[in-house]
Amino acid sequence: MNSKWQLFLGRVLLSAIFILSGLGKLPHFQAVAGIMAAKGIPLATVALVITLFIEIGGGLLVLTGYKAQYAALVIALWLVPVTLVFHHFWGIPADQQQEQMVNFLKNVAIMGGLLILAYASPEKTEAKT
Repeated sequence: MNSKWQLFLGRVLLSAIFILSGLGKLPHFQAVAGIMAAKGIPLATVALVITLFIEIGGGLLVLTGYKAQYAALVIALWLVPVTLVFHHFWGIPADQQQEQMVNFLKNVAIMGGLLILAYASPEKTEAKT
């Protein structure tokens, strides 16, 4: 398979979770902001707007390949506090730990994929050819 097609398919698969997650939050904006506030996130409404820009905007940049290396880095950095706040499996009841540990590790794996994309971004691969 041509490396450009592999990179494109990878961007499609990697971006889907962010675009769909962001779009899914829009119709439930107030409820999501409430969940974020309950988790102790300050200025939850502002944080949610930033989240939507990162998920939808960053996801679209990753999808299209336009400035994908920067979008991938921003999303990866954003995922660090998100993962620690929403999937802290070590601080919850034992019956919930397995599910949250899986979500934690999925986010860690996604961060790895984003860092790889930041290294192998379209801007860099096109410059090499």
